Amino acid sequence: MMNAPLSNRILQGDCIDMMRTLSAGSVDMIFADPPYNLMLGGELHRPDNSRVDGVDDDWDRFESPQAYATFTREWLAEARRVLKDNGTLWVIGSYHNIYRVGAELQDLGFWILNDVVWRKSNPMPNFKGTRFTNAHETLLWCAKSADAKYTFNYEAMKNLNEGVQMRSDWTLPLCGGTERLRNADGQKVHATQKPESLLHRVILSSTRPGDLVLDPFLGSGTTAAVAKRLGRRWLGIERETRYIEAAQARLNAVEPVADPDLLRTPSKRAEPRIPFGTVVERGLLSPGAVLRDAGKRWTARVRADGTLVATSARGDHKGSIHQVGAAVQGAPACNGWTFWYVDRPNGAVPLDVLRQQVRAELETVA
Repeated sequence: MMNAPLSNRILQGDCIDMMRTLSAGSVDMIFADPPYNLMLGGELHRPDNSRVDGVDDDWDRFESPQAYATFTREWLAEARRVLKDNGTLWVIGSYHNIYRVGAELQDLGFWILNDVVWRKSNPMPNFKGTRFTNAHETLLWCAKSADAKYTFNYEAMKNLNEGVQMRSDWTLPLCGGTERLRNADGQKVHATQKPESLLHRVILSSTRPGDLVLDPFLGSGTTAAVAKRLGRRWLGIERETRYIEAAQARLNAVEPVADPDLLRTPSKRAEPRIPFGTVVERGLLSPGAVLRDAGKRWTARVRADGTLVATSARGDHKGSIHQVGAAVQGAPACNGWTFWYVDRPNGAVPLDVLRQQVRAELETVA
């Protein structure tokens, strides 16, 4: 057993055997893209009779559904052992295998946080016209237990989605163009190479800079390449020499982000608490200043002690920016920082802009 976790290396061998050499509780996040056990029935051709370059490799073949179930249970058990108690596991699959994987996950005690649908914006058509086009894959995101304190970078995901809470359906294109690794003959190096955009979202959402990301089915190296670029440590396991060579060449060309501050998205919950009274004390708002909501339906005046007074059809109201905001609306709660606006020369701005200004001043002083 190793005393310290390996990192930034590709280990060649069977994923179960290799994980057994790793220390328990040494990995922060696992992304797994296991064999799908597609069980394809012969070659597939397009209408022009050209052959579709699908998955027909030996590593995707199993003797029976029972053999695949045993394999799934064994690699998931090792993944659980090497994962930290606050770590998370991502596993991706298609309808061929994801239900089997999900059942084994739950049997082993994993707690499923989300099932994320990767909706492919450019899926391969169903050339035979006998089924719906398979236009998505499913990712299961799991913690080791229901009460695990796992990492979720909510603000980073919201920022990626233009300020709107990230949903569990992700529309991203298949890997293609210059990102797709090809050999000297122009053939795909790996049939199921995942797009870097998918791994960017996975790794950014559930790890911190410096965390160790393990991919037990490294393939062409997408997980390691994105982890390296985002300042995470990485560890890959792969059996096939041809994939390792391609992945290593790819990794050698990856330049990590030089400025570590660019890799972090501060959580608003972790930011210092700024009472509204501090905004008044610092002169960013004067007693008597008039606030209004975005729709100009209600107004309130600022008091010297950082509370508000307002009158509405519901009566007279006094209290905090949150209490008065809720009272004028007849609502059970209100975020006064985003509800109330103040007029400025370039237009009205929410109170939260003033709060961020105070925070910036505090950080500058520190």
